[in-house]
Amino acid sequence: MLFLFVLGIISGMMVPIQTSINSRLGRFTESSFYASTISFFVGTLFLLILNIIFNIQMFSSSFYAGHSIDYHWWVGGLLGVWFLTGNLLLLPRLGAALTVVMTVAGQIIMGVMIDTLGLLGANQTSFTFLKGVGIIVLLFGILLMNHIPKNKLKDKRNISLYIWLFIGFIFGFAPPLQTTINSGLSKQMHSSLFAALVSFTVGTIALFILTIIFNRSLKIKLSQHHFGRIKPLYFIGGILGVVFVTSNIILMPYLGAALTTIVAMLGQMIMGVIIDHFGIGVPKNEMTFRKFIGLIAIAIGIVLLRLF
Repeated sequence: MLFLFVLGIISGMMVPIQTSINSRLGRFTESSFYASTISFFVGTLFLLILNIIFNIQMFSSSFYAGHSIDYHWWVGGLLGVWFLTGNLLLLPRLGAALTVVMTVAGQIIMGVMIDTLGLLGANQTSFTFLKGVGIIVLLFGILLMNHIPKNKLKDKRNISLYIWLFIGFIFGFAPPLQTTINSGLSKQMHSSLFAALVSFTVGTIALFILTIIFNRSLKIKLSQHHFGRIKPLYFIGGILGVVFVTSNIILMPYLGAALTTIVAMLGQMIMGVIIDHFGIGVPKNEMTFRKFIGLIAIAIGIVLLRLF
């Protein structure tokens, strides 16, 4: 069981690194959608190679015998794009801290709902008082990790802000739903790698369409005056995304939707703190006592959700 938690944390740590790499690629594409499309496409190619090596039976008709293409095949990939698009919409309106807090709250609540109600074929688990305490402690830890300026919520008349807060909460439903659906496809086809490939393929197609609509250009600048020449490193974000998505598919049947989401979230925050503390590609923002207590609170919340 310890190995599963470690895998979840490591997979979550890939996300801030991937985000950093994709943001650098975005400087040369001048479009977040286009940078994400490239990232997803690289991830799709990587998964195709892995499936050819470890899952060659996917090229035989018998692999698909008795299976129909249902929502498992396309909804998971679309939910990934939905969440990505949501973050792009929320960041300029809410700021980084509020975007994280609201989407994370949505992820935790939806993860618990999936487990408690056994939604989408997930294993059903009972909801206890201590699990409720665990959720509160988790949310408290998230708030400590993400400082929200007081003036952000000061104006009670700013109705649009509260509408966007609610929208952010709804966008947060996407990751646990995506993980549950992808895990369902993995169970159906007996292959986590195949399920991840389907999800990435659908996501790539959806992002390509969005890029054509909003960007109308597929040009990449090979150099930028302030950032120098583009580097091959900027194209590996999709491979890190593969590690994250495939690990979540593997962990879902063992940990459930809520814990899979939360453990990966802990990994994201640990890596985010490391990147900020040492100023890796971003302005240096050292670890504070507040953030440390936040991480401890998240860990306690995970224990309460797991043991009770």
